[in-house]
Amino acid sequence: MKILSPIPLAALALASCTLGPDFQLPDLTGGSKWKETRATSGTRLPDDWWRLFNDRELSRLVDRALAANTDLAAAKFRVDTARALVGVDRARLFPTLDLAGSAGISRSSEEATTDRLPPGFDIDLNSERYRGTFDLAYDPDLWGRNKRLIEASSAQAAAAEALYDSQRLGVATEVARQYFLLRGLDRQAAVLQETIKSRQSTLDLLQSKADAGLTDGLATSQARTELELARNDIAIVERQRGSAEHALAVLCGTRPSDFSLAASARVASMPSIRAGLPAEVLSRRPDVRAAEQELRAANARIGVAEAAFYPNFALSAGGGFESVDVKSFLDWENRVLSLGAGVAAPIFDGGTNRANFDAAVSRRDESLANYKTTLLTALREVEDALVDLKGLAKSRASLEQALASARDTQRISQERYDKGLSSYLEVVEAGRTVLRVDLVLAQLDAQQRITLAALAKALGGGWSGK
Repeated sequence: MKILSPIPLAALALASCTLGPDFQLPDLTGGSKWKETRATSGTRLPDDWWRLFNDRELSRLVDRALAANTDLAAAKFRVDTARALVGVDRARLFPTLDLAGSAGISRSSEEATTDRLPPGFDIDLNSERYRGTFDLAYDPDLWGRNKRLIEASSAQAAAAEALYDSQRLGVATEVARQYFLLRGLDRQAAVLQETIKSRQSTLDLLQSKADAGLTDGLATSQARTELELARNDIAIVERQRGSAEHALAVLCGTRPSDFSLAASARVASMPSIRAGLPAEVLSRRPDVRAAEQELRAANARIGVAEAAFYPNFALSAGGGFESVDVKSFLDWENRVLSLGAGVAAPIFDGGTNRANFDAAVSRRDESLANYKTTLLTALREVEDALVDLKGLAKSRASLEQALASARDTQRISQERYDKGLSSYLEVVEAGRTVLRVDLVLAQLDAQQRITLAALAKALGGGWSGK
């Protein structure tokens, strides 16, 4: 019976050794309930959640932004880069084969070469040398360093893809936010235009009375002031609308000068979005998946750092031809062959390997802390959106009642003024109140839609793991 050498046995035993801790996802959950609403199992947003608003213009803009946004294009290239780097690390597992060739012709100095030679001894001062070989090199990766590098780069690629999904979600949400802001300003502009039209008619009527000597002109002056204030308000709204339109242009990857949206005060339906279970939300959030993959990559790099403490083995082989005459270069007698094995073991490095290992552990702990922060932030964003929606709904109910009362007050004030029972200032104050509440309602409607979009983003927006 043949007994194997202990060295091959040891190498065979170590071939499956992979240093460093294996990754385990921390035992962290989002709980089973929300603070601000009742948790419902199985709730899932569609990928194109913005279509729930039943607004064709919004859907068109989001689709356009997802296709043309320049930040998204850069993020997509980062994903491609990360995937390519996985291939670089994966190639380390395979041998490398190189073709090396050289050719040279030289001539030596006659005086320097023949000066000390015996008389009559002749030497060729010209020399030629030709060499061509195939060189094979292989790292057996006994400590699993290359495997950990692949694990780390693969996790980085997965993190880049998750961040791309997160950025897509962010772009869609920002388009929705700017669009709802713009439409809210359109509604405010419509209210102000109607107010200006009404105040212009009132001013014309009061001016006619003043010209006829029926009033002292005070009411006319007050009416003109209110008209100009309304014109100032609409100028502010138009300026804000322009900024929102420019933001939408950039989000859609185009120049502001080439982009415009027609004004529209039409109000689309308000969708209902349920939160689902906290654990489901965390599994859908792309930023949570990215943080998990960053943690996985940092954990794998501990194994890479640990492998530096151990000897590094390398195998090499080469073969080809070498000759001093190009005509006989490929003759079998001119063949060359080499086989080799090398080992390099750290003896003294001034503490470099230990410092690198400690740094890798610290980066893993930092990534773990970042992962926990991402989880908590995700849950907080959902709770924030839920409490905002709840508060906005209460505010809307109160403001709608306030608007009805303000209009009654305005009507009564006008009747009292027409009967001479009050001054025009009472009418002015009542009109200001109606306008203020009407404008706030338009702003609140836009804010409700913006908050619903924020809730969709906080819930993961339908982009779950692939």
